[in-house]
Amino acid sequence: MNRYRNSACFCALPLFLAWSMMGGPVAEADDHWDYPPEVSLEEVQERLQAVEPVRPRLLATPEQWNRIRASLEDDPLLQEVAEGIIAQAIQMEEVPPITRTIQGRRLLSESRRALKRLTTLATAYQLTGDDRHVERARQEMLAVADFRDWNPSHYLDVAEMTMAMAIGYDWLYDQLDESTRQVIREAIVEKGVALPFETRHRGWVRARNNWGQVCHAGMTAGALAVMEQHPELAARTVQSAVQNVTAAMAVYAPRGSYPEGPGYWSYGTNFNVLLIGVLESVLGTDFGLTQAPGFEETGAYLSLATGPSGLFFNYADGGSGRRVNPALFWLARRYERPDWLLGEASRLRDALARRSPRDVASGADRLLALTLLWIEDGDTAPEIRMPLHWHSGGSIPVTVHRSSWTDANATYVGFKAGSPAGPHGHMDIGSFVLDADGVRWAVDLGAEGYHRIESRGMNLWNRAQDSDRWRIFRQNNHSHNTLVIDGQLQQAAAHAPIDRFSDDPEFPHSIADMSRVYAGQVESADRGVALLPSREVLFQDELRGLEPGSRVRWGMVTRSEPQETGRPQIELREGSARLYLQILAPGDLVWKTVDTATPREEWDSPNPGTVMVAFEAIAPDSGELTLSVLATPGSCETSLRETLELRPLDDWPTNGSR
Repeated sequence: MNRYRNSACFCALPLFLAWSMMGGPVAEADDHWDYPPEVSLEEVQERLQAVEPVRPRLLATPEQWNRIRASLEDDPLLQEVAEGIIAQAIQMEEVPPITRTIQGRRLLSESRRALKRLTTLATAYQLTGDDRHVERARQEMLAVADFRDWNPSHYLDVAEMTMAMAIGYDWLYDQLDESTRQVIREAIVEKGVALPFETRHRGWVRARNNWGQVCHAGMTAGALAVMEQHPELAARTVQSAVQNVTAAMAVYAPRGSYPEGPGYWSYGTNFNVLLIGVLESVLGTDFGLTQAPGFEETGAYLSLATGPSGLFFNYADGGSGRRVNPALFWLARRYERPDWLLGEASRLRDALARRSPRDVASGADRLLALTLLWIEDGDTAPEIRMPLHWHSGGSIPVTVHRSSWTDANATYVGFKAGSPAGPHGHMDIGSFVLDADGVRWAVDLGAEGYHRIESRGMNLWNRAQDSDRWRIFRQNNHSHNTLVIDGQLQQAAAHAPIDRFSDDPEFPHSIADMSRVYAGQVESADRGVALLPSREVLFQDELRGLEPGSRVRWGMVTRSEPQETGRPQIELREGSARLYLQILAPGDLVWKTVDTATPREEWDSPNPGTVMVAFEAIAPDSGELTLSVLATPGSCETSLRETLELRPLDDWPTNGSR
């Protein structure tokens, strides 16, 4: 017996409509939109008036749900996802509704729990028709509606809560009685959508970071869910979103990167896709938002920023762990790039397998249910069209070099330039991560816990040179894989460009000019990173204008086990894997270790299992230093150590550079 709801044949649905709902190419009618879009209130109102009174309408229509249910028997991955969502929804029956529990200045954890629960429960109902899921969702929505507010002083909390309520209300509309609908509608309007127009809580509207994407998505979903009763508010909300989210979407230029790092890409882009999805599903257009420079390339970014170890190149305030991203399925389908989904089916299965009571009660993977709307066969090995060597461009430039997309032992190095003053920035200019033989050898410690610092009364978000932010070990250059000169900090307001990038397969490399970041400590500072044909990595620093006697520390944080120190070469071990670091210049220096596990100050978190391998050079009377290190993976059969000729960075070959 089929456990899913009976569904009408999807074949009658016009092909274009079906494809566009699933994230396919935009309509020809949308080609007239200029970018950035200038949309009048009257035009939005006309589109609202043309909307058919059919529910659900946010992200998916009844026809699409029919198609999904009809496809389950023939698509094993789709069926796995559906079964996992239903199982989680059943477990949620044992979890009490959320309460208005503030942590520090945030309600965000509760908003995320609500979003996970309501998307999961509403999806489970659409798949099965089981009224138990409706009743459990109704309890959650009424509990949320009864909160005195959704914490508008930290507007992300409002945005995610409004998105949760909008999807629950819309997807279960026909199963809710009118009195329940009215309570939910009033909460969506009074505690969410109306706030930017009626209160002071609108500082996020022109945000240039993930706040703009998340908040506009939440407000737009809420407005379109209740537009019959509040047509003017819905029109104003849509117009505001379309005209203002472009400030946040500017970060994708020129090549789809994200200055806040891949972790925050996941946050901002998933909600950006939700914004576009609700606009297209309800109004039939994205008003040209997908024409934002770099947006059509951003689906590659997560793979480019993921090493062969499976870990992120986690610069800025981000962790290295990668989880499933529903937006990737939408982007891969929209732009016909299945290679962007490398490993995503496996991550999806991992997320579905997390069914402990704690996992189900949390807000983790809160958008997972939405993968059902956009998923394609994730088990087919596609042709990989992404580059081995990539330069992001943009205000926070990063580069990556990898030896292969398919070799499990591939070498990968991610290299960071830019500015500590960037969004969620660290003093990590010149820092890198390094993978080889399936191991992340050079690690970034990630962000310090926001609440931990804020609860002490420290200002985590002030980026001035003498601010609290740079007193935190994980935030400053003392904890990163870069240089420290005489124990000093990098210059927070300075910027380091990528001076040269080459994707020439004979000598792919990147060179960053870090001079301004070390202003007052040195006249010029350049760091080059090159991936050699042997899969070894060469790091080279050239410093000019040092004060004679200055001490320059070269450091790399690792979770592996350093072997004997006090020599020019050090061996790192992790299981059976090995990495060898050789100091090539100056020739008389030796390795030591620096404790990174123990907190420096009472406000610092411990970093268990980590240690820095480092060496220190003394500036000669000339004030010039060249530091060179060769990293050799244990699987490297023929090292270039004995034959490598060190050349000044200016003489590194420029063929293929840009």
